[in-house]
Amino acid sequence: MIAEVLQEAGDRMAKAVEVSKDDFNTVRTGRANPALFQRVLVDYYGTPTPLGQLASVQAPEARMLVITPYDKTALKDMERAIATAPNLGGSPSNDGSIIRVVIPELTQDRRREFVKIVREKGEHAKVSVRNIRRSAKDDLDALTGEVSDDEIARGEKELEALTKRHVDQIDEALKRKEAELLEV
Repeated sequence: MIAEVLQEAGDRMAKAVEVSKDDFNTVRTGRANPALFQRVLVDYYGTPTPLGQLASVQAPEARMLVITPYDKTALKDMERAIATAPNLGGSPSNDGSIIRVVIPELTQDRRREFVKIVREKGEHAKVSVRNIRRSAKDDLDALTGEVSDDEIARGEKELEALTKRHVDQIDEALKRKEAELLEV
């Protein structure tokens, strides 16, 4: 039973780490990257829909993205969503069939601002891992009558090691993203 609780907690923590890495990719680093638009929501017939489901996003140049919509009628809505998206700073322009987004060069102040945003996202990821740990600890405490106290104590030590390993993975991804952001 303890192994099942630890396995579930480990799986959930691994998913939290992956989500945090994906979240870090949505913060731009100076190069045009299609992952920047993963979280841009377009009002498509009254429903907020991710841009990636409505169009293909390609990076033909280092500072430009080309967005080709699958449905040309949503072109204006896509352009509006890109223009109002926070933390992108790109200026979209369309020619009636595709949208071109030119990504400006990052200033040093903007880079520092992005580092703060990434650190905040990293802290949210660590909090989610700690919440998973708390939930798993509650599950272990619920087993008090069924298994010995020594086994529960061992399970809690393993849970702490698991938590530390996943928090360290988030910290490592955060350091890499910060270095990438501050690189000129």
